[in-house]
Amino acid sequence: MSRTDEPTESDDQQQSSSAETDHPLEWDESPNNRKTAGERQAVSKREEKTDARKIVTGESKYTADYARNFPTLAEAAVLRSDIAHGYATEIDTSAAEGMDGVYAVITPDSEEVPDTTYTSAGQSYPEPSPWDLTVLRRKVRFVGDPIAAVAATDASTADKAIRAIDVTYEKLDAVFDTEAAMEPDAPQIHDADRVENSQPGADYERNIEAHTDGEIGDVDGAFEEAATRDDWIVTETEWETPYQSHCVPEPHTTIAHRDEDNRFHLITSTQVPYHTRRQLAHLFDVPIRDIRVSKPRIGAGFGSKQSMLIEPITMALMLAADRPVKLEATRREEFYAMRSRRPARVRLRSVVTKEGDIEALDMSAITNSGAYGPHGLTVTGSIATKPLPLYTHTPNIRFEMKAVHTNLPIGGAIRGYGAPQGHFALEGHMDEVADELGIDSLELRSRNLIGHGDLDTASGVTTNGEHVRRIRSCGIDDCIAAGKAAIGWDDIEQPDEDHLHRACGVALTAQKSGVAGDELGAAHIKMNEDGSFILQTGAVDIGPGADTAMAQIAAEVLGVEPADVLVQPSDTDVSPFDYGAYASSTTYVTGSAVKEAAEDARTQLFEFASRMLAEPAEVLEARDGAVYSEQTGESVLIEEIGYESIYGDELRAQVMGQASFSTDESPPPFGAQFADVTVNEETGEFEVHKLVFAVDCGVAINPDLAEGQVDGAMHMSYELATSAGLSFDEDGRPETLGFREYGMPTTADQPPLESILVETHEPTGPFGAKSVAEIPVNGVPPALSNAIRRAVGVRVNELPITAEKIRAQLDES
Repeated sequence: MSRTDEPTESDDQQQSSSAETDHPLEWDESPNNRKTAGERQAVSKREEKTDARKIVTGESKYTADYARNFPTLAEAAVLRSDIAHGYATEIDTSAAEGMDGVYAVITPDSEEVPDTTYTSAGQSYPEPSPWDLTVLRRKVRFVGDPIAAVAATDASTADKAIRAIDVTYEKLDAVFDTEAAMEPDAPQIHDADRVENSQPGADYERNIEAHTDGEIGDVDGAFEEAATRDDWIVTETEWETPYQSHCVPEPHTTIAHRDEDNRFHLITSTQVPYHTRRQLAHLFDVPIRDIRVSKPRIGAGFGSKQSMLIEPITMALMLAADRPVKLEATRREEFYAMRSRRPARVRLRSVVTKEGDIEALDMSAITNSGAYGPHGLTVTGSIATKPLPLYTHTPNIRFEMKAVHTNLPIGGAIRGYGAPQGHFALEGHMDEVADELGIDSLELRSRNLIGHGDLDTASGVTTNGEHVRRIRSCGIDDCIAAGKAAIGWDDIEQPDEDHLHRACGVALTAQKSGVAGDELGAAHIKMNEDGSFILQTGAVDIGPGADTAMAQIAAEVLGVEPADVLVQPSDTDVSPFDYGAYASSTTYVTGSAVKEAAEDARTQLFEFASRMLAEPAEVLEARDGAVYSEQTGESVLIEEIGYESIYGDELRAQVMGQASFSTDESPPPFGAQFADVTVNEETGEFEVHKLVFAVDCGVAINPDLAEGQVDGAMHMSYELATSAGLSFDEDGRPETLGFREYGMPTTADQPPLESILVETHEPTGPFGAKSVAEIPVNGVPPALSNAIRRAVGVRVNELPITAEKIRAQLDES
């Protein structure tokens, strides 16, 4: 019997009237939200990505391409600290200022440079991250802190001017390890009285940015009972993950200028236009109305552009130079001065019965925030709150987290947002427990796994039970079955050579769809006279095809082709408000707003069609570019309605729909990652034959785009598993300054990938959809580590997984 079938106190709680009232299983979805595959006209279709041809032909315009619009444009460069900790006591800019072609040089003392503190994290307001940054800094805390900046006629002149600035430093002792940073005699990186930090547990004397914990049940009691019983086993493991770079093709780029109304206009590669506008208004003490942020095409973000990094420097230079300024980060800066996945050390203890029931999970994590604290609390908390719901039936769960400052580069938002670190630990731990019990690892998981109808309490372990979720869609069992079949789980044949060993590994994954209770998406759609539509949202398409998906959702409601819905890029002067592209929220949150806005427009559409057909609106339906009467079968083309609505004799009104959407729901997608590997026990070298990821993302709005998200995320996950990490010398200077040193897998290195979409229906999502963008990035490290464990009996618990680490483990075994 599966544990989830057994009557337990937890089940009793789930069945209580309070839980049913607060988190009902049944959801009152609109009549048109649930459609069979045959009834769908636009969603679930493999529509070509709207900008695909423009991208491959080079016609898409990115931020840097707008430079040609400004004949007097200056180009910028930034002088960054070359010590890890200390003070820039003197900044001599005289040589730079005297150079031909230099328009402006700014330092922390320049009147155009605010000394107001802020956070670079593009999050909701008020930001949960500490305000610990200034635009330029005399107190430097890592190699890469910005000290000065130059605007000049061209990039080469700006770079020469930067090199001519002479900085005198007062060096301070630095610390690069989180454990050492928390020691009482460690160098103190921040002064508490200079940071506005609302996070719990901050202790700047010990370099702790945030510290909190949470508990469900009685974890200590479970371990105490385990000590008295022979049929309960205790397993303890430790795991470590490194820095990971976003490796975006397009570096951070911003153009700042004043428009004809003397307003500030920033064209910038950002995932969060509205957050950037608000933060700039705060920094420069100007009204929000006087700032406009436009987002053109973006060459990928992966969370790197959820932070406001170079916009303030660009705006200050524009003020100082009194002309438009473009600042584009170098590839070197992308690797050490922007943001990265934060390293983490995770410890796990569990109590499991010999039958395979998990009685307790005790998880703790310490993450390296680096020099500043954007996303420190929220990412570190996600190490637990995203993977632990897989085993939410566990009656006793505890999580403790610390985000710690060091004098290394800054951690930030990156695809997965803490979940990859947590899944590596939890899913590796599950295999260790299964080995100790002598049972199949999938059997252990299935016995304890979350399922449809469950109340997920584990997701609220750090919030005193807030944001728990009712699981209204769950295809995890089907994901396991599909992945097993695709990888050949039961059909692995061993190589003929005795020193080669082949095995498959598995890891289950979960994520969220937006941030529960902390999102807002809005949409506006208007009909042209030819029956086409203009759709405006504040959502930010950072490459995966969100604009295409939004067009499909609107088209499904309006009964037109997706090509008849033109989606406009995000612009804070024109677009409705949206929190931005992060937390896997766009399809679920913004897509819901688009659906409701389209429904609003359809109601108006039907009012005109009702007059034209002499039929009541209640019997009308929109499909195939027309509005039909279900009673008579008569129809009128939507194009005809368009002309009638604007030029008609009886009534003229433009059809315009709008809606805002926010929700306390955040339904999790589920996935199963499989890896097929052969390991050479003599050398530790391994070959990954195939990676398979099966995902339940509800109804895929566009299967091609969803599969592309899975493939891309698996590549990023494979990179984290085998080649990620930044290296530094003994003084904290970065040694990884480009793709060559970083070692991102190329097409020649990447094993074959297979993505499988397992359809369920999420009643709270638009047409049954939930998220897909982040969940596949969680699975390869634990699945690969588990496969190697099954193949040769050794465990690599520190990423990246290398032949040297495997060989070292084999030597010790």
